[in-house]
Amino acid sequence: MPIKRADDYEVRREHLKNLTDEELEERFWALAEKIVDPLVELARNNTTPSIERSVLLRMGFSSLEAKDIVNNTIDRGLMGKGAGNVVLKVSKKLSRDYREVGREMAQGLHWDLAVNIFKGGEK
Repeated sequence: MPIKRADDYEVRREHLKNLTDEELEERFWALAEKIVDPLVELARNNTTPSIERSVLLRMGFSSLEAKDIVNNTIDRGLMGKGAGNVVLKVSKKLSRDYREVGREMAQGLHWDLAVNIFKGGEK
């Protein structure tokens, strides 16, 4: 015996029935944006070692260099700044190519400068 569902469609659509197609579409996209906003905010404010390694790989670093840069970034509490961003800011401060500086950072160099730039307020 099938279960009969009480149909409340007419009641639920009452607030929408006088809207035009354009207004319905506008409302749809506004609600969709409202649903996605927390996800966008989460992605904007959070990262993972995997994401940071991926960014560094796309910047031209080897997987081993990327791993070392990310680990050093985590160790110094700079993960929220983004590992690639850390490398770029340090290389800009040193007026040198970011790949050279990044490779040196993978070997443990320039981290005092990185910390100073991000935690010391230096631009």
